[in-house]
Amino acid sequence: MNDTPGWASPGSAPSDGQRPGASGPTEPVDRPGPAEQPGAEQPESDPQRPGSQWSKEQPPRGQWSAPTGPEAPGQAPPPPAPGPGWGTPPPPAPGGPGGFGPLAGQSGYGGWGGGHPGYGGWGGPPPAAKPGVIPLRPLGVGEILDGAVSTMRTYWRTVLGISLTVAVLTEIVVILLQGLVLNDTAGTEALNDPSATFDELTRAMGEAMLGSGVVFLITLIGTVAATALLTTVTSRAVLGKSVTLSEAWRDARPQVLKLSGLIILLPLIALGIVFVGTVPGILLAVSGQTKGGGVALAVLGGLGAGVVALWLMVRFSLASPALMLEKQSITKSMSRSTKLVSGSWWRIFGIQLLAGVIANIIAAIVVLPFTFLAAALSGDGIGSFLNGTGDLGWTFLVVSGIGSVIGSMITFPITAGVAVLLYVDQRIRREALDLELARAAGVQGYGATPGS
Repeated sequence: MNDTPGWASPGSAPSDGQRPGASGPTEPVDRPGPAEQPGAEQPESDPQRPGSQWSKEQPPRGQWSAPTGPEAPGQAPPPPAPGPGWGTPPPPAPGGPGGFGPLAGQSGYGGWGGGHPGYGGWGGPPPAAKPGVIPLRPLGVGEILDGAVSTMRTYWRTVLGISLTVAVLTEIVVILLQGLVLNDTAGTEALNDPSATFDELTRAMGEAMLGSGVVFLITLIGTVAATALLTTVTSRAVLGKSVTLSEAWRDARPQVLKLSGLIILLPLIALGIVFVGTVPGILLAVSGQTKGGGVALAVLGGLGAGVVALWLMVRFSLASPALMLEKQSITKSMSRSTKLVSGSWWRIFGIQLLAGVIANIIAAIVVLPFTFLAAALSGDGIGSFLNGTGDLGWTFLVVSGIGSVIGSMITFPITAGVAVLLYVDQRIRREALDLELARAAGVQGYGATPGS
């Protein structure tokens, strides 16, 4: 039997449409025969004429369709029609060559093959719209990092302008503090003296921790400030729109006072928690009864309080983008950050930690050559700097400060971009922010179901 229109059984007929053993061209199946034309004689091959070689049990012309009952021997069943929604996976082949197996062709969205639902194939949804630096859907770790780097690369004039301004101001404050207040090498030399007493070591460690804490605090303030100023740039980059430095400042200016309060409040909360954790040990050591026990208690209390402070800082890490983009107050922005971070603390902590490690490794590649150059130009030389006995003179501070500014120009955009994109990602996951972003970017038909 010849193949019916719309369904071809594999290997049941030659590719040119001829019957096996037949000679001459064969007319298409769906073309009207000569008997259907007015005034034409009935051909010899007509199955209705007596003596014809065709069986008389033939369906009427023009009414033949694909069989729905049991298939003829040696023929394969027709392919199933695509189901609704994301599609139902087709049954696996029962072994043998050519079978898909239980997982062959399966897509990440539960579909099969490369098609899309509603478009005649098995598969997941169409790719998400990407008007800017990220696709408008829940993001992965790589997409968040790539979005931060893409923002810096695409809008480098504005991004580097903000980063350079914040880095220069931050480094000036650090250099002045280190040169005028924290440059007491007499106390810190006790750390390298084997014969130093316990009191001298304790005082030297306190001074070193104080200096490092002050520098870290200033750097943290600069990072938060850069994050706030770069929030407008990154939020526009998500929509594929550019922004100038003046426009970024105009958007950030109404929130500057609230932002300043948030910048001051967050470190104070962290320092307050650490102070409360170390106070019992400090009081016990000062009383003179058990100095060793007091120091141990202060260290353990400080570690425990540091863990609590870290937990709170991660929960409040999205407060700055919430304050700038939603025009919230300080307390409401902290509450919004807590709500967005809830249930995703480890994920947000891990992404921010990874971004910080990557940014600082890149910055260290830039900063270290300037540090060794500064040590070589100072009076004590590189040997004294490596031994920790060199004096931090102004030459060393200025030259190393230039390297720090260049490094901060790299770290600020990455850490700031990651914070803003984390905020956007959490709102997409929890509040379907991608629909609003698509409308703002002018994406037509985003979020509409197929056929609607």
